[in-house]
Amino acid sequence: MLRVLRFFATLVPATLYYSVKQLLLDQEKATPDERDMPGKVYGRMMLRMAGIKVDVDLSALDPKGHYVFMCNHQSLFDIPILFDALWNYHMRFVAKASLFKIPVYGKALGNAGHISINRENRRAAMKSVDEAVASAKGGISPLIFPEGTRNPDLSKLMDFKVGGMVLALKCGLPVAPLVMEGTGKLLPKKSILFNPDQRIRLRALPPVDPAAYTMKDREKFKDDMYALMNAAYQELLRS
Repeated sequence: MLRVLRFFATLVPATLYYSVKQLLLDQEKATPDERDMPGKVYGRMMLRMAGIKVDVDLSALDPKGHYVFMCNHQSLFDIPILFDALWNYHMRFVAKASLFKIPVYGKALGNAGHISINRENRRAAMKSVDEAVASAKGGISPLIFPEGTRNPDLSKLMDFKVGGMVLALKCGLPVAPLVMEGTGKLLPKKSILFNPDQRIRLRALPPVDPAAYTMKDREKFKDDMYALMNAAYQELLRS
């Protein structure tokens, strides 16, 4: 309980500090590493403040690779975990537009280059996809939560949304599936209390070549990615 209380006592000050640090960067002069750093350090600091340890296996990936990442989503802690685990990559989240409306923090997300998706407006959503593709061509690795939101059912992955598949196909980069298990028990959806001793595992699967699919095949791509990632998730549950 002491770790939980300590975490919440430092969460808001730390969020404000790293958000302001991100906002103070000169966007034209900052290098990709400099733009990465506030978010990465913030994510790592959150895990340390909470006392959370993660068993990470990214051996299926090239440490210098350029990917579109796809990961299942169960908890708010998925964000700092992925910031920390993907430290070597210029990763940016594809996230719902409402997060970008949070004072200070939302502005920092935009300045860092994270990608806002407005699911309520198709035209705006397609513009966001185009922005994500442009970012990917500039060296960024977008990270998509294909379920679209946090999954409260820990027995299986939720059905994937086709929008994430469209983005991945348009980027044309190898798709790196990531499967995470344990965060739904660490901090369940609609809960604020967490168990810092919960076992967390993150596994990277071998990258998938999207060239095997066309845009017309996006539903099949979605189904194939779901089958691949859900099977890997079931293996983690059994191990």
